[in-house]
Amino acid sequence: MKTKTKVILIGLLLAVIIIPASLLAYNHFQPKENDFTGIKLPSAPEKSPVKNVNTDVLYNEKKWTTNFTHDGSIIKADGWYYVFSTDYMVGAPPAPGIQIRKSRDLIHWEFIGRVFQQVSEEAWNWTHGTTFWAPTVIQMNGKYNLYYSVSEVGKRNSYIGLATSNKIEGPWKDEGAVFKTKEGDGNTVNAIDPDITIDKNGQPWMVYGSYFGGIFITKVDKNTGKLVNPNDQGTLLAERKDMSTGIEGPEIMYNKKTGYYYLTVSYDWLEDTYNVRVARSKNITGPFLDYNNKDMIDPSDDSFDTGNKIVAPYSFGKDPGWQGTGHNGLLKDGENYYLIHNARAGEDKYWSHLHVRKIVWTYDGWPVVSPERYAGEKEQKVLESNLIGNWQQIVLNRFDDSMQASTNLQLLPNGKMKDGKGKSHWKLTRQNTLHLSIYDPGVAPKDYWNFTVKVLPSWDWENWRGTLVFTGMNQEGTVIWGKKIINK
Repeated sequence: MKTKTKVILIGLLLAVIIIPASLLAYNHFQPKENDFTGIKLPSAPEKSPVKNVNTDVLYNEKKWTTNFTHDGSIIKADGWYYVFSTDYMVGAPPAPGIQIRKSRDLIHWEFIGRVFQQVSEEAWNWTHGTTFWAPTVIQMNGKYNLYYSVSEVGKRNSYIGLATSNKIEGPWKDEGAVFKTKEGDGNTVNAIDPDITIDKNGQPWMVYGSYFGGIFITKVDKNTGKLVNPNDQGTLLAERKDMSTGIEGPEIMYNKKTGYYYLTVSYDWLEDTYNVRVARSKNITGPFLDYNNKDMIDPSDDSFDTGNKIVAPYSFGKDPGWQGTGHNGLLKDGENYYLIHNARAGEDKYWSHLHVRKIVWTYDGWPVVSPERYAGEKEQKVLESNLIGNWQQIVLNRFDDSMQASTNLQLLPNGKMKDGKGKSHWKLTRQNTLHLSIYDPGVAPKDYWNFTVKVLPSWDWENWRGTLVFTGMNQEGTVIWGKKIINK
């Protein structure tokens, strides 16, 4: 065989061997967009996707689960999680009495009944209100104190009452008024939406209020459960301009690790633009400042830009999404923190559900929440290879409270992001902290939006599968949510 022929044959043989081997090695070592190596994803919360609007359960309370929950307050007792909420339903007047739901896992909820059958004669005479609003429950002195409000819609004729019980599921004894307000009484506060917080020294406080005059806080007598100064509306914590700029539904929690009290309130209209804001203070009586050191007492036209917006109307992909995402409750359970809130279906704003979201903490001590409802997930170590692929991102615009739609985000290998300019980049720091530098010349400070976010596993409720999500803030305190999209 001629030498030239041998060389050609050997070359062909090598090509047959080397090229497939190279392709195999290339495919093996190329990052996979669906790589969840080392990640434990949550299981499906139900056997099949949950309907956001389900008229079949309308008159069957046993099947209500999360349906018709509004203004919920959450407490853990006797190994169960309980949510007490406003009298609410769709299609007919709600039966009065404060709705009660319970769950073993914060995922599967059972409707178990109501507190009371009607408002008290005292509350009716004061307000002519027929239903209960925005209750809260706390354990004090070996018993449970339930605070509720009754009000005349659109007026300050309002009433906060107290009921007590030795058992979380009742029976409950009405103990009468805690604080009342009336048009022309000389106060500015509206006696609705109470929440009780125990400060770091063991002193209980009631934070309450609404559109009328803002949010106030006042001391509670730990023995009686009523106010230390029953005729004093207390200290102003948060305020907006007037009735055209909503503020209500306050809650306060204390984080021992950060040394801060965190005040959450809801802005704007409950049926659509409702959103949750947070600020913090070293003192329970304030001042409460947001990420940009703005005081929550802001009666100016710029109060729309006060408070870190951490929950707001949103839509991932083509899903109808959720609106009316407000009036939150807070729960500390061991080392874990959770936020609950109303959410109204994008396809029918009158259909309200209970949403539970896991709170994670930024390294500078701010709470942010998962973009997806809780399904049992825990923070875990993630790898760079877990992050590569296509994501949907939602920026919770501080200046726009309408429903925010997702946009596409692609994380490429080697820390690059697909932006058409090749200047955006990402980096994984710590065990589950992701830094996103998004190039936005002439708009962002120094041309880059720098988001620091926490990555955690989650259940993708819109696409009904496990995935990864992220949540965090940029250098101006604006929150971003993200969800990894799984390629089929």
